[in-house]
Amino acid sequence: MSKKISLKDIAEAVGVSTALVSYVLNDKDEQTRVNKDTAKRIREMAKEMNYQPNQIAKSLKSGKSQAIGLLVADISNPFFGNLARAIEDEAKKHGYSVLFGSSDENLENSQRLIDTFINRQIDGFIIAPAEGTASQLEYLKKANIPFVLIDRYFKDLETSYVVVDNFNATYQATQLLLNQGHTKVAYVCYKNQLQHTEDRYSGYLQALLDQGNTEDSSLVCEVEFNNATYFREQFIELLQPDRGVDAILFSTNTLSIMGLKIINELNITVPDDLAVFCFDESEAYDLFYCPISYVKQPLSMIGKEAVKILLEQLRGKVSSEQKVMLDVEIVARKSCQK
Repeated sequence: MSKKISLKDIAEAVGVSTALVSYVLNDKDEQTRVNKDTAKRIREMAKEMNYQPNQIAKSLKSGKSQAIGLLVADISNPFFGNLARAIEDEAKKHGYSVLFGSSDENLENSQRLIDTFINRQIDGFIIAPAEGTASQLEYLKKANIPFVLIDRYFKDLETSYVVVDNFNATYQATQLLLNQGHTKVAYVCYKNQLQHTEDRYSGYLQALLDQGNTEDSSLVCEVEFNNATYFREQFIELLQPDRGVDAILFSTNTLSIMGLKIINELNITVPDDLAVFCFDESEAYDLFYCPISYVKQPLSMIGKEAVKILLEQLRGKVSSEQKVMLDVEIVARKSCQK
């Protein structure tokens, strides 16, 4: 078994004191005014000798675990999977690791994960909150545990968050479909009261009203989360010829994929028989015979901003909540044409 490299080994190899090596490898070389060339030699030697810091000892000494707890709805969902990777990459740049968990939009699962991460002494949270979890976030606030919300937020709860302009995104997508000459644009969404869900529906509805259309509940297909059978029944009913639907806007990528499969099964041709616009990007769209139009969210920027805000909280650099709303990109392709 090979010997574990210590700070003393690196110090002897470079010809400096152990304290100096400690300053440099703990990123305190600038504040302790260590010579830049010396600091560079120490870092290069540590890399060459494959030095691995004792993270447990470091955590006990500093009271910090250098770990972030990330809670999302479902890590297997490509949207959350790609967002998690963006957060992980950004956190790594700052010396933090990320622990992942999926709430499955379930209140109990969310609480269990929060408790588990707190017991593991994570330094802070990045959370895509499930419906009804406002009280869990209130607890984190009272316990002074830093956290940032992503993708969703609660209007009546003062928290830091990073989201996209969901209202404007669906407004633009619906407007584009209407401008193409589609007269009956249906909307498919999950049945919940989360703010981003309401914002997306409001954007869809406002675009209809601005074009002189009236609200039509028969064009809205609300389905329950994790109930594929119910979705299938409701969606097939929406596609019946007598409903006259000539375009569909899916509010999430999971609904988009399930919907496109059924459209294909029913031999409905996109865009000749039905125009399609989806919220969120998916690699699966590239496998569909018609290029699919979609709302592209800036995942890298969401991850970067969320980590930045959380680290500022951890370092005590902010005194109030930071609320970031990012723009999306509308990617109009063949599927939305008349």
